[in-house]
Amino acid sequence: MPVRKAVRAGPVGFDLDLTLIDSRPAIMAAWRALSADTGVPIDLDQVDSRMGIKLEDEVGYWYPAGQQQAAVAGFRRHYVVLASQLTTALPGAAEAIAAVRRAGQRAVIVTAKHQVSVGPSLAAAGLSADEIYCHVHGAEKAAVLARIGAAAYVGDTPADMAAAGQAGVPAIGVPTGSFDAAALSAAGASVLLASLTEFPSWYAGFLRSPDT
Repeated sequence: MPVRKAVRAGPVGFDLDLTLIDSRPAIMAAWRALSADTGVPIDLDQVDSRMGIKLEDEVGYWYPAGQQQAAVAGFRRHYVVLASQLTTALPGAAEAIAAVRRAGQRAVIVTAKHQVSVGPSLAAAGLSADEIYCHVHGAEKAAVLARIGAAAYVGDTPADMAAAGQAGVPAIGVPTGSFDAAALSAAGASVLLASLTEFPSWYAGFLRSPDT
């Protein structure tokens, strides 16, 4: 879908994991704990290569159907504790959210993370959002972005870039997760930032740009 015209004002959507927060230490620690609990070997490099998908989908790579629900619950039990200890804000995250609010717009988190995991993660990172949409990925994110009239979506995965494209909004890629700039560009990134430290400057220019 082409990026829709004349949309500068409006909420800005942000992915959470590895876009706003460095959740990798807590996520990996929770997977190690789950593996120890269940005796199921889990290749953390493979987990890392898919970072950004729903937990339920990742669990499906390691556990048969009859064990997946328990594995999801086990992971989250570990994660909500570890997140409060090991999560930090990524550079520029607080400033990016503040830049959106200074412009009179809402900073909205749109994430595949489950609601029970979002609270501890944000608290540990010292961040907050004006709205949060949880447990959505891919086309589900696109639907949220379209519904809220987002002006742009910021994320770290190819799926995030595709979701923004499907919603018809600019896809702002930050290679702070498991995917490099080339992968984000190939997935349709409208803009590539080295990190969120570059977001306030980009956003100020975006708001000043004439409608096209």
